[in-house]
Amino acid sequence: MATQPERLMAEMGARARAAQRLLAAAPTATKADALRAMAAAIRADAADILAANACDMAGADALSPAMRDRLKLTEARIEGIAAALEQVAALPDPVGETIRAWRQPNGLTFRRVRVPLGVIGIIFESRPNVTADAGALCLMAGNACILRGGSDATESSRAIHRCLLAGLDAAGLPADAIQLAPTADRAFVGAMLGASGLIDVIIPRGGKNLVARVQAEARVPVLAHLDGNNHVYVDAAADTDMARAIVVNAKMRRIGVCGAMETLLIDRAFSDARALLTTLLDAGCECRVSSELIGLDARLKPVAPEDWDTEYLDAVCAVGLVDGVEGAIAHIAAHGSAHTDAIVTEDAAVAERFLAAVDSAIVLWNASTQFADGGEFGFGAEIGIATGRLHARGPVALEGLTSYKTLVMGSGQVRRG
Repeated sequence: MATQPERLMAEMGARARAAQRLLAAAPTATKADALRAMAAAIRADAADILAANACDMAGADALSPAMRDRLKLTEARIEGIAAALEQVAALPDPVGETIRAWRQPNGLTFRRVRVPLGVIGIIFESRPNVTADAGALCLMAGNACILRGGSDATESSRAIHRCLLAGLDAAGLPADAIQLAPTADRAFVGAMLGASGLIDVIIPRGGKNLVARVQAEARVPVLAHLDGNNHVYVDAAADTDMARAIVVNAKMRRIGVCGAMETLLIDRAFSDARALLTTLLDAGCECRVSSELIGLDARLKPVAPEDWDTEYLDAVCAVGLVDGVEGAIAHIAAHGSAHTDAIVTEDAAVAERFLAAVDSAIVLWNASTQFADGGEFGFGAEIGIATGRLHARGPVALEGLTSYKTLVMGSGQVRRG
């Protein structure tokens, strides 16, 4: 006998499937109109969204500083949400795009085209902006979505969702295209994970515990990312001023984002490790360093073995020396999470070796790891950073929310033999 969460999931899934069939055929202009109307509604309701967020923040005392930062909305962040909706509206529509076309000797012609994934379930924690980002990207890619936000962001997500519904209504698109779970019951997450035939893909966006539960229990395909145990490697040939700027930005710009640097690796041949450490310490970062570095500053603390594998999401950083680029590559292979890693160097050959050998979703040369963001990639927004090796990798945006089918055109051919 179905439980109440399972019945609710079945009802929402059926409505989402019906809405998705309409979205799959919706003109690009109509989808773009909906997104622009959503952006306008976000701006018009900014005061209400801030008030809703204040209610969420008032109950968030138990959250870590990083999670509170993810939860908090400001006027600037609300404007960023609206701007992201407009950016997605301006992007090329992937639905129907020809990926490849070819012809066989028997005269059959083939055309592989992008199609929506279908109904996407998105489970996220603390980040009310995901409500808009996920809804916008799914809509433009022709997918319906069912969103289940974290209980700590309930009021913020509901306020943003009302703006999304207003945009759908203004463009004449079905409200069931973007549904927000009306319950904070954790059993509803289980119902989503078991909703084979109702949901085509599950995307979790949150911490290790959430992702682990989704991967363990899901009966539908999962597009997930692991933690962001990200590295910056400062090579012997790095410019010191550039390295200092990149390192402090990668760690301290926003400590709670998944693109933040968690480990700094320094070539033993680099001339001024002290400068890098002093920059981090002066910025308020606790540095846990290997024994060779501990005497460079009284504020330094010894690193523990587990620090190399830790995503702090805090003003804490592990720091170690390595033997050149090969040492950095080996360390990242042993301790990294395949999310985002960077090299700082003026030696192009060394950089190319790092870029080729580090098997992460995002690998940067002379740039901060904080660019691990769909908006910075020109995608308008993202649903998450996928660290797996199937289907989509890195910031998941429009193309990552599509599959493909192959259209075959003939002139009466039949297969013999």
